[in-house]
Amino acid sequence: MTEVLKYILPALIVLIATWVVLHQLYKNEEKKRQWELKKTSQKEISSIRLRAYERLSLLLERTQPEHMLMDLDFAGMTIPELQAHLLRTIRLEFDHNLSQQVYVSDEVWARIIQARDEMAAFINAMAIQMPKGSSTMEYAKVLMTAYHTNGDTPHQLALDALKAEAKTML
Repeated sequence: MTEVLKYILPALIVLIATWVVLHQLYKNEEKKRQWELKKTSQKEISSIRLRAYERLSLLLERTQPEHMLMDLDFAGMTIPELQAHLLRTIRLEFDHNLSQQVYVSDEVWARIIQARDEMAAFINAMAIQMPKGSSTMEYAKVLMTAYHTNGDTPHQLALDALKAEAKTML
């Protein structure tokens, strides 16, 4: 019995040591694979996030009064029709870029929503304040001048937050 133990005990020790070493190697290899996967996915996600920042900055630019009014033909349009057109433009631009919220922080997304909501409220408020018989051209001028006279616009604040967040990636 002692003779058998002389052979079995060292064999067991070698077996346990081999298992520990192989298990440690496997764990290290798994960590390395996870790190490589994360590194690769980060590179892809960074590219997607930068495109999201670009698209959201375009959204903010396209929903400012001067950009929405630039190519419109006001002839034959009433103020309520122009108002509805502007609100529809904002909604369509926003809906088209809705999925981009996944790639920006909650703070930036909240600023973009605030810019959208304040622009819609501004368009409605200016339409209500227009005197009866005003032309759509007068309404458009009021929109463009009044929007930029109150200091930093919601669009500019959202764009600044978007740019600041994008710079952290670069």
